[in-house]
Amino acid sequence: MGKIPVSLIEKKVAELCVEANFDLPPDVEEALKRALQEEESPLGREILKDLWENLRIAREERIPICQDTGMVVVFVELGQEVEISGGSLTEAINRGVARGYQEGYLRKSVVSDPLRRVNTGDNTPAVIHYEVVPGNVFRITVMPKGFGSENCTALGMLKPADGVEGVKRFVIGAVDKAAANPCPPVTVGVGIGGTAEKALLLAKRALLRPIGSLHSDPFLAQLEKDLKEEINNLGYGPGGFGGRFTALAVHIETYPTHIAGLPVAVNINCHASRHKTWVWDGESDE
Repeated sequence: MGKIPVSLIEKKVAELCVEANFDLPPDVEEALKRALQEEESPLGREILKDLWENLRIAREERIPICQDTGMVVVFVELGQEVEISGGSLTEAINRGVARGYQEGYLRKSVVSDPLRRVNTGDNTPAVIHYEVVPGNVFRITVMPKGFGSENCTALGMLKPADGVEGVKRFVIGAVDKAAANPCPPVTVGVGIGGTAEKALLLAKRALLRPIGSLHSDPFLAQLEKDLKEEINNLGYGPGGFGGRFTALAVHIETYPTHIAGLPVAVNINCHASRHKTWVWDGESDE
């Protein structure tokens, strides 16, 4: 059985919070590079050049890619054979978020109550999703989620008779309604199935897939391609100033559902699809 001290988890979460806000994952940078090469709109290309310059400055000067450093969403894969020692895992994650946002001089955007709006001062608490998996595994992913994109989330409780065409209409309609608000070119996460809350979680998890990767199911892979093409035909383009690249990718995840239901959720990431992952290697490298 592996044993991980909570102090190590706190340290790693703090590092992930800073890194995610300063450096994009390689797949995101590669997708933006392809967009710059292939964008047909002159203004769209200029916007993409500005986005590239912004990424360069953030990486070299160690400052946030965006002033909205997000509310932190954390995905944890916890192996059944792993022991978390020295305290609460949830508290360690939140201490790590607070530490990362303090040490990285990142904007603190979380309020303690959604109606009375008093800032917590350290960007906690995070939104944490746990998945218990077999084996001696511990994997943690930090996703700073800005609310320009999060506010564009959509949930549709469709009828089974709506079928694939109904799903297409809903997803395209959600992106069309979002327009330029989520800072395109975006990544579109789509969750289909389960219950309402499961579909929403699937949509958010879909954003963690490498940009441009296709679903392993050929039927869903084709649906991803079709949706991306139709979304890009909307013409919003980079920054919403027109062009071919409204979306860098559409990623779909599904789950079994009830015979009477067809839940569909859309969750969008802006062009800076920020997330960083740490996988425990079995050593306590404090």
